[in-house]
Amino acid sequence: MPDPYVRIATPDDDEALGRLDRAVWSTLHGVAPRPEPPYAPFFSERSVPGNHLVAELGSRLVGYVRLGLPTSLASNAHVRQIQGLAVAEDARGHGVGRALLRAAQEEARRQGARRLTLRVLGHNAPARALYESEGFVVEGVLPEEFLLDGKYVDDVLMGRGL
Repeated sequence: MPDPYVRIATPDDDEALGRLDRAVWSTLHGVAPRPEPPYAPFFSERSVPGNHLVAELGSRLVGYVRLGLPTSLASNAHVRQIQGLAVAEDARGHGVGRALLRAAQEEARRQGARRLTLRVLGHNAPARALYESEGFVVEGVLPEEFLLDGKYVDDVLMGRGL
């Protein structure tokens, strides 16, 4: 299988990204309720195309990462945060997530960031392993922060220098 091609999202990606997001929704990584019709647009005023990198295999969009500012404070402007990462189920294990993480690190550096952070649910072992393999370390844990499927789940804060 070819390497994924990663690019900045465009407004034309809205529908495909919305479908992908709904297809991969799971309490393994999602804390909001499952999306129900009618579906809202994927992009919004707070989540614009330019904040997303998308991965394609062939001509098919198979993943995205959302990169943003953790706060609006000038004192925090040197940090970027991964605010979402999704990979189509049939594209997992083909380097898509890793390619998106590396592209997010490059984009954060390009924007002048010194740190990159993220939050991941404690029970999401595959995502945590991927993040750790890319240099992220656990910087904090919010114990039992979410109640998902009748179980309390930790919110794990991870970060890395750039």
